[in-house]
Amino acid sequence: MSKLDIVKDYYGRQLTGSGDLRTSACCDPSQMADWLKPLLERIHPQVLARYYGCGLVVPPLIEGARVLDLGCGSGRDVYLLAQLVGPTGSVVGVDMTEEQLAVAEAHRDYQARQFGYDNVGFVHGFIERLDELGLAERSFDVIVSNCVVNLSPDKAAVLSGVRRLLKPAGEFYFSDVYADRRVPREVREDPVLYGECLGGALYWNDFRRLAQASGFADPRLVEDRRLTIEDPELASRAGPIRFFSATYRLFAIGQLEDACEDFGQAVVYRGTIPGSPDAFTLDKHHRIETGRVFPVCGNTWRMLSESRFEPHFDFIGDFSHHFGIFEGCGTHMPFEDGTAGASAGCC
Repeated sequence: MSKLDIVKDYYGRQLTGSGDLRTSACCDPSQMADWLKPLLERIHPQVLARYYGCGLVVPPLIEGARVLDLGCGSGRDVYLLAQLVGPTGSVVGVDMTEEQLAVAEAHRDYQARQFGYDNVGFVHGFIERLDELGLAERSFDVIVSNCVVNLSPDKAAVLSGVRRLLKPAGEFYFSDVYADRRVPREVREDPVLYGECLGGALYWNDFRRLAQASGFADPRLVEDRRLTIEDPELASRAGPIRFFSATYRLFAIGQLEDACEDFGQAVVYRGTIPGSPDAFTLDKHHRIETGRVFPVCGNTWRMLSESRFEPHFDFIGDFSHHFGIFEGCGTHMPFEDGTAGASAGCC
């Protein structure tokens, strides 16, 4: 059975809801923000019941945006994002599992009545073959994915397709599962571990290399958590590998460098992004307080100045002088290794 067949069988036939999962890898135990709870309450319970994400793929400032969800499943994130982009935006969901898409489509009219508009669409297809789905190049402002890329047998094709579909300075904002080392063959070929989002997890440094080769020179880690496999049998089969759920953001900006170079630049956040009056978090290492001069590397400067975030910042400096590598730019494993709270049930 191929990897794609394993995934289609696991998510289309074996799982009837998130409670059937045997690990917490493909579900999200993190605290839901209070402002999102009313939006989730407007989504049909049958859609919510078949949610298998590992993070929260809700980037800021997407009102009016055109968004693509890779591996949308039953449509929970599509319907959540549909409320955030509003009637002037749109959300397209892609999935290869007919059973999951059937749930999403069956509740489309219900969700349109709830929202007062219908701004979503669903496409049956493979995320490794985005060029075959009739989606126009450079047509999406934001692309998201929730615990799906690890299930793909051709992750390079996924990232290349994403890069092709993003508008200039568009963003791939996605959550997925990663490993602290390369996953051995016996784990990759275990159908349950693969279906549980562990067998297909990328070694974090191989992900970084793959992202760079696909045109995303500077992947930014937003948040992460250590995963604990509580099923003793599955833990034994997984061996000593440490797994992490992590959210990354990748910007489609061609001039980004593969390291944080210092040009003596800084930014000042205006405090104008909705929901972030006191500070804006670009990634795990960039929490930019309102009104404070915040030194940044050249890549961070471009991510803010060339993207949808530009109106919310003042910019100091330029690229006329180079001062070497930005202090603190390293290559160690970026994930936190603490286990506090990571083993809590979530399904």
